[in-house]
Amino acid sequence: MLAISSDGRRGYTANVGPGTVSVLDMEAKKLITVIPISGNTQRISISVDDRWVFTSDQTKPQMAVIDTESNKVKNWIPLPGTGYGTAPTPDGHWLLVAMNGINKLGVIDLNSMKVVRTLDLPKAPQEVVVRPDGAVAYVSCDASRQVAVIDLKEWKVSKLIDAGRGADGLAWAVAVR
Repeated sequence: MLAISSDGRRGYTANVGPGTVSVLDMEAKKLITVIPISGNTQRISISVDDRWVFTSDQTKPQMAVIDTESNKVKNWIPLPGTGYGTAPTPDGHWLLVAMNGINKLGVIDLNSMKVVRTLDLPKAPQEVVVRPDGAVAYVSCDASRQVAVIDLKEWKVSKLIDAGRGADGLAWAVAVR
């Protein structure tokens, strides 16, 4: 559970059990600070402009928004259910959050810092990745053994992919030629 700034200089880890986020200086290979979040936190992502880091409070249905300039929690976004994995869209407008307890994907408007819509998902959504062109997101749904394909223009589940047991973590790989 690591998010790295676009320049590679800062790393942010979600420390589940202690409910904290560690801020790392990747060049000096040292800890900068530890930010308290809650009794338990889960997953982490960073905005495309590196301004905000997001992690889901596992004790209350809310998202911590960390200001990367001050390394402090700047805002709490109320959620309709406990959040889990998150991913920003490439245009920086939306943050997608899997809410595994209520089987939904929340869509947060990063200008207003509010949930503006939710989509129904298969059971136990875990992680979210967004395709680099911003047209599609993928959400792993552990208990259903599926990955939901989300059309981000129509805001709907366009397809379900059978993924087998343990459909959890996702990552986007880019081929280098």
